Amino acid sequence: MNSSIPPGSQAAAAPFSGGAALRFGRGEWAGAFGDLGTLVPFLLAYVTVVGIQPAGMLLAFGVALVAAGLYFRTPFPVQPMKAIGAVAVTGAAQTAVVTPEAVAVAALATGLIWLALGFTGAAERVAKWVGRPITLGITLGLGLAFMLDGTRMMATGLWLSVPLLLATILLLSNRALLAMFLVLATGVAWAVISDPAVASAVARVEPGMHLPSWPFGNLTWEAVFVGVVLLALPQVPLTMGNAVIAPVEFNNREFADRPITERKVAISTGIMNTLGSLVGAVPMCHGAGGMAAQVSFGARTGGAPVILGVLLVALALFFSDSIAILLRLFPAPALGVMLFLAGVQLALGSCDFSRDKGERFVTLGTAALTIWNVGVAFLFGIAVLWIVRRGWLRL
Repeated sequence: MNSSIPPGSQAAAAPFSGGAALRFGRGEWAGAFGDLGTLVPFLLAYVTVVGIQPAGMLLAFGVALVAAGLYFRTPFPVQPMKAIGAVAVTGAAQTAVVTPEAVAVAALATGLIWLALGFTGAAERVAKWVGRPITLGITLGLGLAFMLDGTRMMATGLWLSVPLLLATILLLSNRALLAMFLVLATGVAWAVISDPAVASAVARVEPGMHLPSWPFGNLTWEAVFVGVVLLALPQVPLTMGNAVIAPVEFNNREFADRPITERKVAISTGIMNTLGSLVGAVPMCHGAGGMAAQVSFGARTGGAPVILGVLLVALALFFSDSIAILLRLFPAPALGVMLFLAGVQLALGSCDFSRDKGERFVTLGTAALTIWNVGVAFLFGIAVLWIVRRGWLRL
């Protein structure tokens, strides 16, 4: 086992040596919902602002989560690509040029790009070329960014979020089940009490069979341009840092008995986006924060993503028309608690800094810029580490 793995991480991974068996116990069920802090806001925005049909989007997420759990055998997440999501939502709200067809094109283009990077080995070569100070900086910065976003969400309801955060921290050692159920139950109660209309709307929800529709029926050249140039291409360097290098680092540190490679993650990203685009999916990735969220609430095997994936498939097929109502049951303060704790988990494993002062400068500078933009931080880290290793930086 890698000697750089913290003792606590070794203890967590040891009972699952071999990595073949999935588990569906208390910790896996609790961890399965740990990533809702990232997932719910993006799903709600895509449905209500961009007009994405929820059946195909939820089905793609569900199938991808089940496949990830079965293949990687660790709590490997599937998340919306954040940069594309942010541009899509703000663009649709401001200029109305971002259509569901453009988002489907972005998913297809993203899938083809990452298939090429994975099968040619380019993703793995880039990852090996990137130094450890940069990897630590990206992971630390992502953790801090999650904590910052979580704090902002918690600030929308301090009377709920502060006691809930403290209670959750105290309960995390209890195999996490009570902690996660406390967050979910309290959040639902808060949503119903603060807005009684939510309860009445949920009471009217009825199941009904819904299948995804073909997303390219009204495709235009404008949608192709927006999807490829404005959405897909700018996300590539961010995905390399946040959803390829960082999750591989986190997975191999926490689960050294089930190592993965950048090539596998890149190909997985390509497959799930290429196939997902055919049913109207939004661009997806394997974000490191999602894995940290699941681990922080007790997940230790691929059982956690399988659980969430099966639930999302059920929602897609039977409740997709009511998804906007159901997502309102998870208020921002409760989601913020999940996001904050995921950030803490992610940042904790990134504190093994180099003893070299120049490399520590690279790590801290990369971390700071990651909070703002992962792509810029990635390029900054490469440039400054090159300068440091040539002895041109004096600190």
